[in-house]
This record gives sequence, structure tokens and C-alpha cells, in this order.
Amino acid sequence: MRTPRLLSLCLLSASCATAPQPKAAPEATLWPEETHLAELRQLTFGGENAEAYWSFDNQWLSFQAHGNTGSCDRIYRMRADQRPPVPVQISSGKGATTCSHYFPGGAEVLYASTHLSGDACPPRPDMSQGYVWALYDTYDLFKANVDGTNLRQLTHQKGYDAEATVCARDGSIIFTSTRDGDIELYRMDKDGQHVKRLTFTPGYDGGAFFNADCSKIVWRASRPKEGKELDEFRGLLAQGLVRPTRLELFVANADGSDPRQVTYLNCASFAPFWVPGQDRLLFASNYPNPRGREFDIWAINADGTELERITHAPGFDGFPMLSPDGQTLAFSSNRATAEGQSDTNVFLAKWVDGPVVPAEVTGADRIRADVRWLADPAREGRGLGLPGLTASGAYLEQRLQALGLQPFGEGSSFRQPFAAATALAVGAGTSLKLGADAVPADAFTPLGFSAQGKANGALVLAGYGLVDPDLGVDDYRGLDVKGKVVVVRRFAPELPALDTAEKQRRAGDLRKKAFLARERGAVALLVVDAPSAPTPLPKDWQAPSDAALPGLHPEGTTGDAGLPVLVVKRAVLEKLLPALEKKGGRPVNAELTVALTVEKTDAFNVVGVLRASSPTLPPLIIGAHYDHLGMGGKDSLAPGLHQPHLGADDNASGTATVLEIARLLAAEKGSLQRDVVIALFSGEEWGVLGSAHFVAARPELVKPGAVMINLDMVGRSQANHVTALGTESAPEWKGLLEQACTAARLDCTGSGDGYGPSDQTPFYAAGLPVLHFFTGAHGDYHKPSDTPDKLSYGGASQVAVLVAALAEALQTHRLTYQRLSATPAHGDQRSFGASLGTVPNYGGPPNGQKGVLLDDVRPGGGAALGGLQRGDVLVKLGATAVGSVEDLMFVLQGSKPGQTVTAVVLRDGREVRLEVTFQEGRRR
Repeated sequence: MRTPRLLSLCLLSASCATAPQPKAAPEATLWPEETHLAELRQLTFGGENAEAYWSFDNQWLSFQAHGNTGSCDRIYRMRADQRPPVPVQISSGKGATTCSHYFPGGAEVLYASTHLSGDACPPRPDMSQGYVWALYDTYDLFKANVDGTNLRQLTHQKGYDAEATVCARDGSIIFTSTRDGDIELYRMDKDGQHVKRLTFTPGYDGGAFFNADCSKIVWRASRPKEGKELDEFRGLLAQGLVRPTRLELFVANADGSDPRQVTYLNCASFAPFWVPGQDRLLFASNYPNPRGREFDIWAINADGTELERITHAPGFDGFPMLSPDGQTLAFSSNRATAEGQSDTNVFLAKWVDGPVVPAEVTGADRIRADVRWLADPAREGRGLGLPGLTASGAYLEQRLQALGLQPFGEGSSFRQPFAAATALAVGAGTSLKLGADAVPADAFTPLGFSAQGKANGALVLAGYGLVDPDLGVDDYRGLDVKGKVVVVRRFAPELPALDTAEKQRRAGDLRKKAFLARERGAVALLVVDAPSAPTPLPKDWQAPSDAALPGLHPEGTTGDAGLPVLVVKRAVLEKLLPALEKKGGRPVNAELTVALTVEKTDAFNVVGVLRASSPTLPPLIIGAHYDHLGMGGKDSLAPGLHQPHLGADDNASGTATVLEIARLLAAEKGSLQRDVVIALFSGEEWGVLGSAHFVAARPELVKPGAVMINLDMVGRSQANHVTALGTESAPEWKGLLEQACTAARLDCTGSGDGYGPSDQTPFYAAGLPVLHFFTGAHGDYHKPSDTPDKLSYGGASQVAVLVAALAEALQTHRLTYQRLSATPAHGDQRSFGASLGTVPNYGGPPNGQKGVLLDDVRPGGGAALGGLQRGDVLVKLGATAVGSVEDLMFVLQGSKPGQTVTAVVLRDGREVRLEVTFQEGRRR
């Protein structure tokens, strides 16, 4: 197994000595396993020849080489189709040179050189500190004509500037530099102007390439850990050295945004290059033996899946670069080197773009397969009540069974059913009458949060039904609406302050409009899309056409709005609005009846268990939710789009990663000292319904000493980073998390108590230490664009490794549950409303009772200090009846910190009145 002594050339292109020219080199051949290669042809013969890069017209190669005289690398070019090829030297022969690339058009080349510091080769690095590369600060970047003339310097700052490549579109350059004290990537124009730094993480970043349209980049990087590793890295860097034994591949957008780690091979992977027109990479690596001297060409998808070995010849194969047309692979190899020699030569082979044959099936591959199934449009967005969600649950049952888990739902099944309202229909008797005229049934619709029953009263117009001191708007000022039917305009007014879609959505919140009307004594609410003209009136302003009536579906899970609510077509009220806008006009009476039929569906959690033979600790519960938004609805951030919200990251990623964790732990089942419960929840998007039901239905599992780990949105890690929320729920988490993250080679941060908008909250409220793993928000959240192709499956696989490591550590660790006091306000910042410190149960009180069931109260919060307890049902705050979580939210938004009111709760069937003081609310 021969590897050339040009390994520093292979990775950083520093000059190095070479063995004598071979005398009897064997003929270069392809190995039978090298099915992606054909028609192998050797272009150079003897010496060290490497880094052959194509011109954009597919005809020329530039490369670097030196012979057996100990000279530095020189830059050459040769025609790819010439037989035999005739290399022509481009560089001057002074100093060391490296990394040559053609510019678009083929008339100029780019390369790095040390010749300004002298004609001689730079001194070889001091190897007394082990295997290191030298980062010569005399390297600068130059542009020249292809015949070597008209040499122009592009970089002038002190430091190492090298490893540069060129964009095919505009000739812009990406390069590696130490100019800011670390080894980072930079981008600049083709003339060296407008330099912009792209990477910012301590460690080596280098050897970058653009993809074909220059929208993305790939590069190799090291990421030394804080402490000894980083100290050693910085110590070597201060000497102009770096140790290259652990390099992984990263991809990002061409401006450096959204960086993602692709490989986790824990060895020397380098020379990455994009397969033209694909999100697939070729690279060289000594995987699977990080200490070995066998380097081969590999391929992997940019999402971390389908790792495939391309070359199999003994020795060194590296620097793969496909021609821009994707037809021919240029690479460097010593496969034709005589025994005892270390020559490396440039080869060409026809690229055969056949089926991928993975070298192994990895965690990334398994997670991708599960995500693709769950987030397929055929699953209908896995919405509650839809067949796609039921099919997803059945799929997960099969997966748990195949992984060797025992059923742990109800009876002997994997299913833990619970009922959830999933559909509404207009019931018999629903009607609307304005004056003496009955309104046709197709001209109005009740809303899902409408109260049922009859109402009648005079119509009163209250503008947009908006009350917002910050906007200076109070549409109820001067109006007496008690006992009347309020009419409000739909959506939001045209105000300069409502300058974003989100602000307009909040101002147009129909449930908030219903709450404001109810609190002012209205008996019913009519909503009509009849926008008022803005002031001042634009010359060409026209009212938009009447929007379609909204669909009827359950909205909210804990009660109605407290009064009937109808949305009516514009034509119904168009003739009445002018009269309603005038004070003192003849009143118009309205009579209405709302009847709704609620359809409940048996949703279900999917629960399995890995049994410990002799458990010594309470169970560890690892979970994720598998439901999503279905075809959209009120929680969609793409309002108006009735199409599958695929939820690849939210939360097919967490579900698929939990399956991979189960697989890892099943392989170690014999060492378990506590049962591991795998729980895949439904109904999370409707208010953590499934996890709340689990906690209520399985008290024998949710007991002191048990632990819960939740995974929600773990598919889009950036810069190899993952957040662990809930680390303050047990003091032991910090040390355990640090060890597990190190084992998984992930950059982790942890903080916070166990509350949050996901399935760990009911478990924390019940007294369990929890963690919630999360890789970050993104612009596709709750939109149809949250698709499987945007996930980083390599990163998700490492999250599985991380959680499996935590699970193994927890086999011998009992955690100490820790409840945190309510967080006080810090700093001189304006607050948003008030806080009471309650943790609502979004499933609501039992038997359809109105009010807010409290899963918990935060220690030190207003509710806890006032005497409210877990299990109370809050039904009134001050003068306001609280029938739902939405009502509670609206009361808090309209209250002030420091204000004291009476809270009325139902406790053990009795009404209890308690004084509570609001605290500082959340930040703007």
C-alpha cells in the first residue's frame, strides 16, 4: 500500500521532495470495482504531478508538478486530448507555486506563488512537532496569461493567501487566508477587489470550490474543540503550521450563509469537488482508517447521504475534478508507480454516471428514507384527522417492530389513542336575518371558534374591531355595543405602521376581534370584507374584490370565543354599511343562530419500549411528534395556500432521528439498566395533545427519577451546531451533555428550563428533567416549502449519535429535577403585556368545560405567588371571563406589570378566589 510522500502537496500544496523517477512503471489499469470509470489514460510520467484542474471549455488542464531535483512545484498546462500530452510551464520557475485555475474564457490563469520573497523554495516545515503543514505567509495570489506573461498580483496583505479557485459565471475568486489570525475562506472579485470573509469558526477552512452555477461552495475544514485541541491549533498557527489529520467537508451558500457539515468520517477528507449539475460531491479520503495511508476517491451527497467509494487501487488516488460537461474525471494517482517509488501522476477517465452503490448504509441514509416517506405529499402534511397521518402512524408501528421494540401502547399494541376534534360542520338551524330579510346560507359561515346558540340585537359598526394603543387606534371609542351585534371589517386597515405581512396578520386576528367585542358586551359578531378607504385617499385607489369565506374547521382546543361569530359576504351588508357609519340613523336589527356539529377523530401516539433485563432506574422516554399542519390552516405561515405542508424538518426530522436512536440503543439492549420508552406523539401542532395525553394516561412512567428527551426540528443544523433546551431542568445535564456532544463531534449549546412550545413541556410540568434538541428556525417553518431536499441528514445522524450517547450515560445516572423561578426582567427594555407564570394545558379541562387547565405554575411567578396550583382551572381574571387559552393570552396582552387582580379558579370542584399580581411579560 503505497502513498506518495506528497501528502502535504495533496492537502495544502506545500513543496516537498520526491523520490527518483521510476524506471519500470507498471501499466495503469482500472480495478473491477471502479464502475464509475472507463477508458483510463495516463497524462504524466514521473515526478510529482497533482491538482489538475479543467478549463471551462473542457479542453485544457492546469496542474502543478516538480521532478526529482528537490525543486518547488511549478504550474503547467496541457491539452486533455493531446496524445501524448505536452506540458507547458506557465509559472516563472521562482519560489513555490500552487493551485492553478483557469478563468472563464480560457485566456488567463490564477495561482499562488511565493516568488516575491525570493527565488528559492521556502524551508520545509519542522516535523519535530509531528506531521504538520507549513502555511507560508509569503504566498500571494496572481493572475497571468496562459503563456505566463502579464503577471499581476491580486493579494497584498501579510499572511498566507492560497488555495484559490474561480467561479465559472463571473470569474470571482474564493481563497484561503490567515490575514485575520485564523485560517478562513474569503471571496473577492476577479481583479482582487471587494474582499469578503465567508467563514468565522476557529479551525482550518480551505480548498474551496464553487458548484457549476456558483450558488454554493464546498470546502474542507477542521473544528478543534474548546480546550486542549483549540489551544494546540492556535499554538501551531502562531508558528505558521497546521496539523491536517482530521478534516471534514462543509457546504454553504456562495456568500457563506447556511454552512452545513457534510461528512463525519473523523479522518483526512480533502479535495472536494461538485459533480456538475448535482448536489453530489467527489473527494479524497483515508476513510475508514484515519491512521492509514490508503487514500481513495469517494462520493457523497451534499446532505450527507449515499457515501460511495469510487477508486479501489492500492495507494493514493485523489484530487478528483470532473470536466464542466461532466464527461471526464481528472485525478492524481500513484497506481502506475513502480515498487519502491513515490511518483504521482495525472490521469483521465471517462466518467460513467451510473447507479450509486453505497459503501455502507449509514444513519444519514436511514433518516433520509424515513423523512422522505413521512414528508411525501401523499401523506397530506400529516394533519390531524387526515388519512396521511393515520398512514404515518401505521408506518411508524412497523418501523418500531422491525427495530425490535416491544409494543407499549394500550393493550398489546403500539398505539395509544386519544380523541381530538378534527372537523366541524354547520348544523341544522344555523341562520342569519337582517331586518326582515333572511340571508342565504351560502352567503355566510360561522367560524370554528364561534359559540353556539341564538343572539339578536341592533347592528353597530366598529371599524376593523381593532384596539391598539401603539397604533393609536380604538375602534370602540365612543361606541355602546352592550347587547348589540357588532359588525367589523375583515383583515387590517391600511396604516403605515402595519408594514409587514405578520403585523397585518396580527391586526386582523379574528379571534382577537371576537374577544374585544365580547368584553364590551356584544352578543354576536359579524365580520365582512368591506375595506375602508385609506386616508389620505390615493388617486387610483380601488377596494380589492371580496375575499372568499374562510373554511370551517376547529380553531383552538380549549373553548369558544364566548359569542356567536359569522363571516358574511360583502353583498350582504354593502347597502347597510353607509347607514351604519352614520350616527343617529335608523337601527337595523339582526337575528342569528349558530349550530355546529363537532367531529372527533381517534388520533394516536405510537409507543414502544426497549426493556432492561433488571431495571434499577425509572424509564428514559425519548420522543418526537410526527404530526404536522396538513393542508395548512390557521398556523400556516403561508396563509391561503391549501396544499400539503410537508413538515420535513417539523417534525419528520425528529421522528426519523428517534427511529435511528432506537436502532442504536436496540443494538446495546443487553446493557440497559432502565427501560427506554420510544414515544412518537400526534397532535403536537394542536397544542401538545399527544404528549399531554401520554403524561395523564401513564402516571406509572412519569414518576420521580424518570427522564424525557424530545427531538423537534433537528434536520437543518448549521455549522455543525445543535441547541439543547432544558439543561437547567437538572443540574447534571451540563456535564453529561458536554461529554455526549464531544463523542458525537457536535457543537452544542444548552440553556433554559423545561418549558417551551413542544412535547417536553407536559413532562417537565409533571416533574421530570427534560431536554429538547433543536437545530434552529428557518424561513420554511410552517410552510409547504419545508421539504426533504433541504435537510442535512449527516447532521441529523450525529444528533442520533449524541442522544444515544446521552441515553447510555443515563443508564447509571439519576438526575435531580430542578424547577426554576420565573425569570425576572433584565435591562431597560419595553415589555409586551404582562406575565402570570402559568403553563396551560392546551387540551383544555375535561368534559368540554370552559377555562384554562393549568399544567403548572412557574415558581416565583405571579400565579404561584398568588396561590394558583397545578391542576387548577382558571375561569376568570379580574373582570374578564377566561374560557380558553386564547382568552388568557388576550387578557395578558392588555394588562400591565404590577397590576393586581382577582383570579377565580376551580379546584376540587370548588370555586377559589385568589389575588395575583402580573409580572413583566415577554419582550417585543
